[in-house]
Amino acid sequence: MNCFQLIFSPTGGTERVAKALTQNWPAVQTIDLSVQNFTAPAISFHENDLVLIALPVFEGMAPQPALDRLALLQGNGARCALAAVYGNRAVDNALAQMEDHARNAGFHPIAAVSAVAAHSLLPAFAIGRPDAADCQQLADFGKQIFEKFSSGIRTCPPIPGEHNCKEKRAGLIPTVAVNCTSCGLCAQACPVGAISYDDFTITDPAKCITCMRCVSRCPVHARSVDSAVVTRVTAFLKDLCSDRKHNTLIL
Repeated sequence: MNCFQLIFSPTGGTERVAKALTQNWPAVQTIDLSVQNFTAPAISFHENDLVLIALPVFEGMAPQPALDRLALLQGNGARCALAAVYGNRAVDNALAQMEDHARNAGFHPIAAVSAVAAHSLLPAFAIGRPDAADCQQLADFGKQIFEKFSSGIRTCPPIPGEHNCKEKRAGLIPTVAVNCTSCGLCAQACPVGAISYDDFTITDPAKCITCMRCVSRCPVHARSVDSAVVTRVTAFLKDLCSDRKHNTLIL
């Protein structure tokens, strides 16, 4: 038996949730789905393995590049828990979408988690989450998942959301200010290779998924999305996103 966590975490929130969930699992191996030019690692999953698949929620859905990379793996019947990490609005269809792709890749879901992390695009929401209380709760969720796995139970609980849904994109492409030093960290870090290595001010809108990694990694804060748009969307979602949403376990 081996334990794994498959993580797509452009700005770190999903990774923190995943680590909290698996902190009491034995010898967890991490596979980073967000590395640029991802290729499937030479790992043979087994039906006796336990795998956490942790992805962020963008506009109610999991990012398609993460799902495409999940499809490159061969689950071979390994049992898995699905973790959808959202910015205090809603999970919407992300868990159902993740279930579809996990099953297609040969994994067998036995649990699902929805968890809150700081919103990567709208910084006013879920500031500081997952916090200490979240991490304690998520660790307890992880214990319950591991206990179900250890018992040999293979049942999959009803996972909410619409299946076979299609990708949506906000279309907000980060722009570059004049203080850019052309260090190239943004291009190197971009999970989907959307930033030109020849000109770091150019971002391919067909590739960009507005994951905000380039914005979070820029050492001089030269990259940002339109502040007026962020202000409008923040005001629009204020009533929906300002209260503290709760993490949930579906077992």
